[in-house]
Amino acid sequence: MRYRTLGRTGIKVSPYALGAMMFGLPPGNPDHDDSIRIIHKALDVGINFIDTADTYGDSEEVVGKALRGRRDGVVLATKVSRPMGDDPNQQGTSRRWIMTAVENSLRRLQTDHIDLYQIHRPDPTTDIEETLAALSDLIHSGKVRAIGSSTMPASDIVEAQWVAERRGLARFRTPADAGGVEAAEEFPLKIPNPVLSTPYKVAFPTLMKKGSESAFDAVFVMKIPNPRAWRPELFQVV
Repeated sequence: MRYRTLGRTGIKVSPYALGAMMFGLPPGNPDHDDSIRIIHKALDVGINFIDTADTYGDSEEVVGKALRGRRDGVVLATKVSRPMGDDPNQQGTSRRWIMTAVENSLRRLQTDHIDLYQIHRPDPTTDIEETLAALSDLIHSGKVRAIGSSTMPASDIVEAQWVAERRGLARFRTPADAGGVEAAEEFPLKIPNPVLSTPYKVAFPTLMKKGSESAFDAVFVMKIPNPRAWRPELFQVV
């Protein structure tokens, strides 16, 4: 397995990341043991990057179980901001919610730190300085190693990078979408310390039945960036 650097973090990751959205309910595989088997298989062949999110049902819990005794060899990414309940404050990127959400994710993942903590969706109701300040505190505390964004427009990434530089805050290192590429192309001379697009492909276990085999034996691989363009030619079965 050849590894590559995650943005400019110095962290080495496999060119394929295992996307854990379909592990656990809802909306994925209800069989935790089956999901754990798949995760272990991915680790055994050299994949060292796992990507999940707090809003993916009980995916974080499944990943946490799978990584018992193997956590040190894994680059673990998860996300925050999407709704986690009916309470209007259980979502978004306010300091109040981020500080609560990260503790919940750490507990479910059975770990003391997250390697890449990503903003799952932009939150127009929260000032970006508020968000970056909270994420910076998590990095300083050792609970998070690096931060990234997901499905964030190029203009928002540019603003975040400027605020980070001006206020001395941690900056987004990896946008898991086309926004980072658009930002780099649109503002090549204007962005201080431009982010680099997440350098990996995400493998999603499928829900297709294969005879008597597990419904999750087939894995689709989607090239990053541009996860919003769900065209058949972007996928391959491995």
